[in-house]
Amino acid sequence: MSLYTHLRFFVLLAASLFLVSQPAWATKRVALVLGNSSYQNAPLLPNPANDAAAIAATLKGAGFDVVDSRLNLSFTDMRRALRDFADQARDADIALVYYAGHGIEIDGTNYLIPTDARLERDTDIYDEAFSLDRVLLAIEPARQLRVVIVDACRNNPFADSMKRTIASRSISRGLARVEPTVSNTLIAFAAKAGLTALDGNSKNSPYATALIKYIAKPGLDLRRAFGFVRDDVLQATGNRQEPYVYGSLGGEDFALVPAPKAAETAPPANPQSEVRRDYELALQLGNKAALSAFLAQHPDGFYASLAKLQLAQIDAEDARVAATEKARQAEQQRARLASDGAQRADQEKAAADLKAAEEARIAAERTKQAAQEQAVEAERKRRESESSAAGIASGNKLAAQNAASNNPAGATPAEDEKGAKIAALSTEPPQTDLVKSVQNELSRVGCFTGAVDGKWNAASQRSLALFNRHAGTKLDAKLASLDALDAIKLRPSRVCPLICDHGYRPDGDQCSKITCAEGSFLNDDNECEKRRGKKPVAKRNMDDRPSRADRAAREPEPTADVPRRPASPKPQADNSRRSASGAAGQIYCNDLTCRPVKRGCHLEYRGGGGYGADPNAEVCN
Repeated sequence: MSLYTHLRFFVLLAASLFLVSQPAWATKRVALVLGNSSYQNAPLLPNPANDAAAIAATLKGAGFDVVDSRLNLSFTDMRRALRDFADQARDADIALVYYAGHGIEIDGTNYLIPTDARLERDTDIYDEAFSLDRVLLAIEPARQLRVVIVDACRNNPFADSMKRTIASRSISRGLARVEPTVSNTLIAFAAKAGLTALDGNSKNSPYATALIKYIAKPGLDLRRAFGFVRDDVLQATGNRQEPYVYGSLGGEDFALVPAPKAAETAPPANPQSEVRRDYELALQLGNKAALSAFLAQHPDGFYASLAKLQLAQIDAEDARVAATEKARQAEQQRARLASDGAQRADQEKAAADLKAAEEARIAAERTKQAAQEQAVEAERKRRESESSAAGIASGNKLAAQNAASNNPAGATPAEDEKGAKIAALSTEPPQTDLVKSVQNELSRVGCFTGAVDGKWNAASQRSLALFNRHAGTKLDAKLASLDALDAIKLRPSRVCPLICDHGYRPDGDQCSKITCAEGSFLNDDNECEKRRGKKPVAKRNMDDRPSRADRAAREPEPTADVPRRPASPKPQADNSRRSASGAAGQIYCNDLTCRPVKRGCHLEYRGGGGYGADPNAEVCN
């Protein structure tokens, strides 16, 4: 046997011994981290690049074998990154993909948008973006666990400007609910389906901040880690953003980072810990079937009461949706009868049905709001009581801090009730925070000018009604809701016009005084108008009329063509009454000449006169 063969044998033997000596949990873990901030056809997103860098650093610190981090990817770069990562996932046990940036949902399918996308039409989504199914296909070969974290539930600028080629094609805000087809696959969204996530005011978004805190905690089951992320985000956003997880895992714990060996024996398990774990799993699924199954297995106790509150919240939401749909149908029926010119009785009946349906919708909305507040308040008290009870049981400050961050074994119902009562004395109801948030947003868009006091009074209701009129929405102004908050947050600038007093005009967000030029004045329409002088009134002056002598003086001199017009003799009718002998001395004139009246004749006045017409006639017996 040659020296080369001996060396080769020893190398292989050493490698085999090294692999055998590795711990049993030495699984291969790979991750792909993508962050798109600098969009070419949309405003800059400041946080995705920061969030992606922080997540990549967290995974590298957790000992992942491969962490491929890429920022601001075009369509070609994003396709290459997914293809390369698919090769890494073929021989991996755990594959994780984190994406931060813009996403959009069209017809129930979620898409991740590269930085060079234009999306002028809805059909461009198939050529310029990547569906979430494409990402799931890349990590499908992983043997044990597949995780996709999508932090892309922001307000999307492409959805409003995109042209619809088919009117019935739906383009919704946020992302759509998904159900993985491959087992041991989890898909985590930064916000519940159909809702949007907040970027926050710090370097990282609230969702990324919570992920960094829990995702790489050694030995922490992934389902519980996402549950803690949800709690932190709800607390940081005032219950406006609720992360959600889709998919299912088996009964064993799945941790991205294995737990170190315990130096001491574990304390005895709390009898309530198993019940609490079942409740948290049912709450994570968040549907009636899971909560009903939990109540069938645990019909009594503290967690059973919490599950009943969650069921009441789901039932109230279903009732609200049904009432809203009924009101919409009643409105359509009333409009149809009015346009068809139906009989007055039918129109009045349709209007009454619409009023009843609207009242039922408002009642269902209030019921849903009350049920939601009760469920949120109960969950908050549960977490605080469990943390307090765990801290007391540990007997030292370090154990109390760990219990507060990890929410370990739950307390008994009596301890829960005691801790809840203590916590309830120092906290503010979540409804007050919601009202303040709505008032702040109404003030931002110029529809609310009162004090932000957390009281939904008549002024707040008028402000929301004013927002409805100018924004074209139909929100219920009688109460503050999460739907109203989300609708107002979608408006990036002022919605309600600025109203100024007389003499002032809107100038941006302020009222400026109107100054008119000299010779002008401010009219009732708040406009400058030129001042006009009084118009003279014409009067007829009888004294200035010319006399007959003046008119004769103004007549033209006679010429050969135009002889002087003789003056019309005065009527001589009275002379005609004389005897024939009394006619002597009368003169007869016409346009040509004048002569004495013939003997035995007299003048008789016939009327008329003027040039060419004799007023007198010579009448002879």
